[in-house]
Amino acid sequence: MIGVNKVILVGNVGKNPDVVTFPSEGSMPVKKASFPLATTEARRNRDNEKVEITEWHNVVCWRGLADVAERILHKGAQIYIEGRLQSRTWEDRDGNKRHVTEVVADSLILLNRQRNDDNQPVSNPLVDILNSDTEPIGDLPF
Repeated sequence: MIGVNKVILVGNVGKNPDVVTFPSEGSMPVKKASFPLATTEARRNRDNEKVEITEWHNVVCWRGLADVAERILHKGAQIYIEGRLQSRTWEDRDGNKRHVTEVVADSLILLNRQRNDDNQPVSNPLVDILNSDTEPIGDLPF
């Protein structure tokens, strides 16, 4: 059986990326950038009050994408990420077993509004749709 391991996230960068460069047996060293990403979902509770739920994700970018992340990402930036889940287990210095699940990014798109020469925000339709305060549609006929 064939499986699918695909993750798509839209959220805000929790802190500036941590970048590490590993020496490699070849011409170019390998770069890794990692950062937390917050995704927030708005729901209504039983009392019909709007409640926001935030999930934190560990994102890892390798090689060229790590270069891009290092150059353009900063705390608070809104981004679109596509990638896959990867889990790792290791033993720390104290002998404790540790486990982490990360999103290994394949692509990254910066969604923050860009500014023109007059320092006025340039409209980005995707950002406008993602930030709109819409309620989910009720019972659909299909």
